[in-house]
Amino acid sequence: MPRYNRRMAHAPTRINLGSGKDFRTEYLNIDISGEWSPDIIADIGKLLPPSQTFTTRRFGEVEIAHDRFDEIIANDVLEHIPDLVCAMTNGLALLREGGMFNIIVPYDLSYGAWQDPTHLRAFNERSWLYYTDWFWYLNWQTHRFVVKLLEFNPSALGVEMTKAGQKIDLVLRTPRAVDSMKVALEKIALSEKDKETLRSFRAARNSN
Repeated sequence: MPRYNRRMAHAPTRINLGSGKDFRTEYLNIDISGEWSPDIIADIGKLLPPSQTFTTRRFGEVEIAHDRFDEIIANDVLEHIPDLVCAMTNGLALLREGGMFNIIVPYDLSYGAWQDPTHLRAFNERSWLYYTDWFWYLNWQTHRFVVKLLEFNPSALGVEMTKAGQKIDLVLRTPRAVDSMKVALEKIALSEKDKETLRSFRAARNSN
């Protein structure tokens, strides 16, 4: 096997989180298990240090650091993570400002949400509020997310309902009509209004 040459390889600035069997050569593949030979074995559900170096087969030594990555994708991953707040906090920290967290998760009224015994949760369109508008509840002090894309993958039933002219609100609240949800979150800096909201929340909490 040829030896790694640091001058020839550069680690991607995009992460495929929970890569499993969906290994992507153009991404840095990170998984909690080594079964599918990811680039890095790490648990995103535990708080990561500001900087950590891993030795990889494809890229040699790779630094996983705050504000370094342009994109994180997590396809059918977040529903498996026990500490989702920690995972989302890590994602926010690892992305550069303007970086995107692209997510696919099961919709809460779908068959797929609960047929898998390893699923710990399901999601709906309001599952992102604490990472966007209600960031203050998580004590995020410098950045938060904003939703840039929210799309729904309908089941055969959902397709039939849509073709029949049913409104999306009805489709979303109909069991088995939506299989999954695609979400794109952008990392943005807190505005002055955001910071004032955070200060007010912390003051109210400290007074109790």
